[in-house]
Amino acid sequence: MATSEFDLIKRYFTHRGRHTVLGVGDDAALVKVRRGHDLLISADMLVAGRHFFRDADPRMLGHKALAVNISDMAAMGATPRWATLGIALPAADTRWVQAFSRGFMALARRFDVDLIGGDTTRGPLNICVQIMGEAPHGLALCRDGARAGDDIWVSGTLGDAALGLAALKRRITLKPAERAHCAARLHTPTPRVALGLAIRQIAHSAIDISDGLLADLGHILERSNVAAEIELSELPTSNVLKRYLDRVVACGALLAGGDDYELCFTAPRSARARIERAGRSTRTRLTCIGAVKTYRKGEPRLIVRAPDGAALRVVRGGYDHFR
Repeated sequence: MATSEFDLIKRYFTHRGRHTVLGVGDDAALVKVRRGHDLLISADMLVAGRHFFRDADPRMLGHKALAVNISDMAAMGATPRWATLGIALPAADTRWVQAFSRGFMALARRFDVDLIGGDTTRGPLNICVQIMGEAPHGLALCRDGARAGDDIWVSGTLGDAALGLAALKRRITLKPAERAHCAARLHTPTPRVALGLAIRQIAHSAIDISDGLLADLGHILERSNVAAEIELSELPTSNVLKRYLDRVVACGALLAGGDDYELCFTAPRSARARIERAGRSTRTRLTCIGAVKTYRKGEPRLIVRAPDGAALRVVRGGYDHFR
């Protein structure tokens, strides 16, 4: 007997929620936001052939589909609480759906996120996750709060995921261990939720690095109407990426590769000690890469300084769905 849409939902995506009044199984879910908190909502769509390979490992894909959304909550300094999942499937392949749900639900349990609804239909493989979270009223981190004089910080290391994608596309050859390291960063990113919560009363602005450092930092600068200078030599890299920095593809991955899902944020210089404590308390590597400047019309928003102090000629790249 053929597996129906409702069989798939009941078998793989129906779970008791910890923060939900009414979850999967009705026309709509019911949730209750805690008193004194704001509700934050975001959504991301992943399309086969555009955001992931059609033969991608379904368990890893389930993980990433939720991780990229939880990362948006981390960037806002919010606690992720609820998610919905809309998925179009070419066929009711129960083995594929089971593996996908294992990856998705394992991460949901790790971050205490309730799956509260969604939709399943037949069609080209397409995944859309909506994430909802809470932050104390008025404390959510936004992109428009950067101020001249702020330090610019990033978490973790940059460029590994994009280097892994370049290896998959045969634009660079990596050793097996290097390839495995970069593939893990590409396919199973870890959202920086604990860090977002730790800095939300310290930082002035924040964003997660999904489309590349230059593009995402650029969003902060434009929304805040400020400029910035960053030091190329200060950008944090893994030992793997560092070995290939003489290659154009590796430099591109570092500056504009995307898929890092690290946090980029600005904070006052006077808060450096507090930021460093936040890094230690969350066991997160944090690096100050530059400073926010006053923006003057006609001048560049973002300057990247080479080790000798020269301004590099960079085209602010990053992922764009329509280019």
